[in-house]
Amino acid sequence: MASTNVSSSGLFRRIPASERTAPSPAMALRADIDPPPRPQRAIQTVAFVVIVFLACLQFLPATHFRDPADPLRNWIPLDPNRSQPISIRPMVDEKEDHSAGVAEQDKEASRLQLFSWADCLDLRVLTVLANSTLSSSRYPDNIFFHFFVPENEDEKLSYYKLKVLLPYSNLEITGVKKIKEKLKSHTSKVELLQPMFPEILPLVIPSTNKFLYVSPNIIIKGKVEELFGMDLGAYAIAAAEDCSKRLGDIVDMHDLKTIQRTAEKSWVYEKPYDKDACLPDFNFLLLDPRRLEKNLIDAISWWSNVLDVKTQRANPIHPAVVLSIYGKYLKLPASWKLNYSSSTETETENNILPFDGPMKVCSENIVQQQRSNHGNLWNEYITPNFDAVLSHSN
Repeated sequence: MASTNVSSSGLFRRIPASERTAPSPAMALRADIDPPPRPQRAIQTVAFVVIVFLACLQFLPATHFRDPADPLRNWIPLDPNRSQPISIRPMVDEKEDHSAGVAEQDKEASRLQLFSWADCLDLRVLTVLANSTLSSSRYPDNIFFHFFVPENEDEKLSYYKLKVLLPYSNLEITGVKKIKEKLKSHTSKVELLQPMFPEILPLVIPSTNKFLYVSPNIIIKGKVEELFGMDLGAYAIAAAEDCSKRLGDIVDMHDLKTIQRTAEKSWVYEKPYDKDACLPDFNFLLLDPRRLEKNLIDAISWWSNVLDVKTQRANPIHPAVVLSIYGKYLKLPASWKLNYSSSTETETENNILPFDGPMKVCSENIVQQQRSNHGNLWNEYITPNFDAVLSHSN
């Protein structure tokens, strides 16, 4: 149907609306977009159930992981007994493998390892020890803590409790049973050495690098990384000296002279022993296990048998250990000596201070230096809420 006419002059003329023809019903206009089809209710229900099921899977514990260093992106089973997953190294040629080995050695050498043994497990004490060390350090990420706990304690539970307060720290909780087995490989006289186990433990720790061994009942205010850079020279042990007691106070000098004159052992000091010699402070030790004498445990056992020291003793360190390392350790600066003085000058000058909070006592036979009046220094490294969690019995 035409809506216009053309005149002879070339102009268009619009046809009036009254003359137009109405469109037929068959030619009615249709919408450009048809309405969407209605989905079936059963399909909607199935889709909703699948989505809910996939969402619930996110709450299941992880069973596998992928190592970012693995180019093949293989799935590796996750071992729940380890605090960190084991990395699987990719296949590399010999040159790359050598470079990786050197890098791993450099990484291991940069670790500042700190060991401690708690014969009476108190997680508050270990938390304050770790937190004070990290707070005072310039490189807290390089510090690795290795805590030995009694055999009857739950290692995993202790680890997770400490991780609640120190989530970014490098922690390892190990039963002391492993150290006792290591001691058996050195000597068969384990029962004879049992009374001096606190002093022997740092001497048998299976480590290949320099490390610190500290008493758990201390607060570290100094920068421990400064000690790791110290040159020990020909020595394997470095310790501060405690002059509150002398060698003559813990050993009968007359008997010692007799032993020195008659015994023919390589570990007996050739020069006369000085009765006024100060004792090494075993609360804080720097050790290089690669330089320890192989017969050191035999020497301690021999001295313990010759001196016939009673199991119960009031001395801070066993005489057999003192005589075995006499003249064989480097003296640390006095600032690294544990001082139980409560003066303000002591807290300012000393790099290590005694734990001044409440401590758990497990046995009356073990000598524990515990303060009767609790101080406030330990509160700087633990909050009351976490104190309630950590002080709860395992």
